[in-house]
Amino acid sequence: MDSTPPPSSSSAFDLVSRALGRYIPRGGAAPDAGPADARADRTRRRRGTEDPAAGRQEQILGAVNLDRDLIITRCNLDAPVFAGLDAVVGKPFVNLLPHGDVPTVTRRLRQVLETGEAHVARIQRLRRADGSELVVSMSILPAAAPEEGLTVSLIAMARRLHLYAAETAIGTSLDIGETAQSLAESLLAWGDVAAVDLDFAVWTGEGVTGQAKGRIRLRRAALVPDRAWPEGYVTPGEDLPGDASRLLAQAVLRDDAPQTIVIPDREAVERVLGSPRVVRALVPGDRSAGVACIPLVLDGAPPVVLGVAEVWRRADFPFRDNELLDLQELVARTAHHVDLARQHQREHTQVLALQRRLLPRTGGDTIEIASVYQPATPDSAGVGGDWVNSFPLPDGRTALVVGDVVGHGLGAAATMGQLSMEARALLSAGLAPDEVLEHLDETVSLLDDADTGLTAGYSALGSTCCIALYDPVSHRVTLSSAGHLPPVLVSPDGRAGPLEVRPHPGLGAEFALREPFDVHTFGAPPGSLLALYTDGLVEDPAVSIDEGIGRLADAVSTVHPWDTLQRAARHVVSALAPARQRDDVTLLLARMIGYRKGDTATWRLPARDDAPARARTQVSVLLRQWRTKDDTRDDVVLLISELVTNAVRFATGPVTVRLIRSGHGLLCEVGDTGSGSPRLRRGGLLDDGGRGLHIAHRLTTRWGVRWTDTGKVVWARVAT
Repeated sequence: MDSTPPPSSSSAFDLVSRALGRYIPRGGAAPDAGPADARADRTRRRRGTEDPAAGRQEQILGAVNLDRDLIITRCNLDAPVFAGLDAVVGKPFVNLLPHGDVPTVTRRLRQVLETGEAHVARIQRLRRADGSELVVSMSILPAAAPEEGLTVSLIAMARRLHLYAAETAIGTSLDIGETAQSLAESLLAWGDVAAVDLDFAVWTGEGVTGQAKGRIRLRRAALVPDRAWPEGYVTPGEDLPGDASRLLAQAVLRDDAPQTIVIPDREAVERVLGSPRVVRALVPGDRSAGVACIPLVLDGAPPVVLGVAEVWRRADFPFRDNELLDLQELVARTAHHVDLARQHQREHTQVLALQRRLLPRTGGDTIEIASVYQPATPDSAGVGGDWVNSFPLPDGRTALVVGDVVGHGLGAAATMGQLSMEARALLSAGLAPDEVLEHLDETVSLLDDADTGLTAGYSALGSTCCIALYDPVSHRVTLSSAGHLPPVLVSPDGRAGPLEVRPHPGLGAEFALREPFDVHTFGAPPGSLLALYTDGLVEDPAVSIDEGIGRLADAVSTVHPWDTLQRAARHVVSALAPARQRDDVTLLLARMIGYRKGDTATWRLPARDDAPARARTQVSVLLRQWRTKDDTRDDVVLLISELVTNAVRFATGPVTVRLIRSGHGLLCEVGDTGSGSPRLRRGGLLDDGGRGLHIAHRLTTRWGVRWTDTGKVVWARVAT
């Protein structure tokens, strides 16, 4: 092996080598031990003999340097515990690995080379020349500049250290699949193949209490090592056959108490499993003869079995009692991690279902909508409070809403759902975007004081929201924002950029910081594309937020008018979203279509007594041109006449009449400069007041009021 480098070097390999010099003698075995004694000592260690004197060398550190082709360039594995490893300069590092582990470890080595991010404390087996194996904790570190390649440090695992390292590794993720995979990788130290089969209810995050004996339905959650498996063998993500699930359940729940079982050889395995189909499903190969099945038990009264861990071995390496105790201790220590992952999965599923329900379904005749929602990666804090919504308003406009609620989990989801529904109700009632944000601001402040329900102990202060209303007749968008990132607009000629929206504090800001919400109006001619999004799509630690928004604008500008909008939205997200999402990613694309010119008509009439008669004449002529049915034409003429009469009697200034033809009927609008709120009241038999609204109520499918900067508009929809 190479000699130890000069002390002046600062590479990871040299630091490890200098540490070795302080803890082990150079040359490996003790100087006074002869060749026969050294061989006997190595044999004892390989066979796992419990020798107290050897306990001092159970945890030994070694290091190997690799070039970019993963060839060994330097090596310091002088400790006796590493004896028998064929670690020779000039040979591939993968020669030290069991064949089944080569693909996975090679992938990890390449990943560290490409990213420069270390992979620390991987529980790994190394193959000795005589076929025995050594369990180590392996860390892969990028070489320090100016050197290239990798430094692989190895710690030969003592039994207690292995249990501690395994439990630590298993508890690092809240994703149930990754938790099961970590458990299987740790169990591999005791066998050739390790599998973790979980109750289907655990896998989906459902409750697991009160299960009857033998009713466990198992799904394979993890399997190591990574190799080609025989046909019919159950791999991760697949359900075990019903017979296999029942047999395992009966085996580990003997006398209603979870117990570890060991089947020592292939003949006994086939006799216990019975069916050839079950043997093909559970036995990983011809060399696998003995198996230990250890239940994952959640303590309680009675205890609940979450699943079964299986460790397979060759027939010439039977399980010893101390190994079974170690296996049971490891599984018992980590069962609560599996249950924590189950609870996280349950919450994740519930929040995700709420997120999906809030996504817009379709746009309509005047606008095309596409949305993409990607939750954060499973090992993050949980699904966040990002939400988008798009819905047609009864007066013919379309609302586009995007928000980002502070935090993650059920508290954020409950607040998100409440804000989304409140915004929809207020917009449908005719309130302007800035007025809606004022109500949402007050709601967030009130929720911060809540001490009951799903929001107990949770604060949504600082949440953001952006509301845009698209008018398909004027082809204009009215927008207000509360601390949200500016939308991106792509004009029909392909120019793209963020809209100039004045910054505003988020919802629930302190009273001293509160300002009126600004209203921005801009043109959006047919063919324009509007992108609303949350910060998870554009935030990148490596670049500024402005550069991230610029990247989004560039990506959206490449969307062709003939492209399918949903496919384009997915393409934009895949191009911009980070591989490991620490936050939710949300994108809403809206392609403006609007009404054709011939489908709308607008008249401005002076507020005089002859205004109703003039309106009846002009509307009647237009409806004949549109070839409207006689009974519908009569209803619309009467409706317009009554609404104009009300505008002349109770308001001032000019009266605006607008008629819109859509595929579902006629939308009639009458605007004036009054600020009063028309209300439908129950009147007497001879009471003439409020007759116009009663007529509107009976002749239309829906009617309402919206307020403008100069007054109000009463609208009504008539079916054709």
